[in-house]
Parts: sequence; C-alpha cells; structure tokens
Amino acid sequence: MNKLLLITGLFLATFGVIAKPQTVTLEVPTMNCPVCPITVTKSLEKVNGVTDVEVMFEEQQAQVSYDDEITNTKALIDATTNAGYPSYVKE
Repeated sequence: MNKLLLITGLFLATFGVIAKPQTVTLEVPTMNCPVCPITVTKSLEKVNGVTDVEVMFEEQQAQVSYDDEITNTKALIDATTNAGYPSYVKE
C-alpha cells in the first residue's frame, strides 16, 4: 500500500498535477496604525489555502503564500477588504 502511494505521488509530481505554492504582495494603503497589521494578518490567515503571511507595516504591504488550487488573489483581497483594509495586488 505504501509503495502504491509513493508511486502515485511521484507520478503526480512529475506531471505537475500537484499545486505549486504561489506568493503575492498586496498593497494595503489604509494600514496606518501599529495594530492594523494584526487585523490584516488574522484576516489573511483565515483564508483556506493560505500557508504564510508576512505583513510589513512601514511598507503598507502583505506578502502572502498560498495554494493556488484552494484559493486565489480575489479571496485574499476580499479577506482584507472585509476586515476593513482594502488591498490590491502590487504590480
């Protein structure tokens, strides 16, 4: 059984079926107090598929890593917006 799982996993990884983690930087221009990053972080961490969040207060940005088969940038933007901090993808 373990050999079958291993072979299946290797097969899927070889053909790129397993999702690649994505990282996006969001601009959060309304983040203007030292407590804001806590709220932004918590809102992003609640999104299913998010694997890592780093919020940079001084830069008014959030760097988010996520599984692109589970979530997308729209869900991340919606999460910060619903928490009171509208954001957009940094170009």
